[in-house]
Amino acid sequence: MSLDPKLGPLHLRRIDTTRNMRRFYLLSIQPTLFGGVSLIRDWGRIGTTGQTMVQTFDASAEAGEAFGRLERAKRRRGYTSAEERV
Repeated sequence: MSLDPKLGPLHLRRIDTTRNMRRFYLLSIQPTLFGGVSLIRDWGRIGTTGQTMVQTFDASAEAGEAFGRLERAKRRRGYTSAEERV
């Protein structure tokens, strides 16, 4: 089972100073010990530890689809790549 290198860790953030909003969202895909794939989501306020959710999939294609859906949803809500300047 090979993981798509394009689906490496994705670090998004949403900063809106008028609403005192400074959020981060991190997506990553990692193999499990039993041949599956985990989609790991971390989110919260920038500067905090935040929360983590792990979803396990049988196939890397399923995890990749979920990764893409989550990325599109967050970008629609105003999140941008952390590497981009605000």
